[in-house]
Amino acid sequence: MSLLKTAIPKLHRHLRFQWEPAQDCYVLLYPEGMVKLNGSAGEIMAACDGKRDVVAITEFLMCKFPGVPDIDDDITAFLETACDNDWLIIE
Repeated sequence: MSLLKTAIPKLHRHLRFQWEPAQDCYVLLYPEGMVKLNGSAGEIMAACDGKRDVVAITEFLMCKFPGVPDIDDDITAFLETACDNDWLIIE
């Protein structure tokens, strides 16, 4: 999937995104189970509020984590994967 920069990703309505203290990470909860997210995936998912487009998400995370090389490519790659897995939908 090629994600447009103007796309606005938001959490799929059948999922719940939350911090899980027992796992010490962000998770996606769905009726059949749970997906543990690594730190960067959790930060990207947290920025997907249904209001920001891909450009705004990238800019927000670049400001939050300055100096991280190729962060924009990593963000786009994760968002495409999350959409392919139906974790995020595009409005």
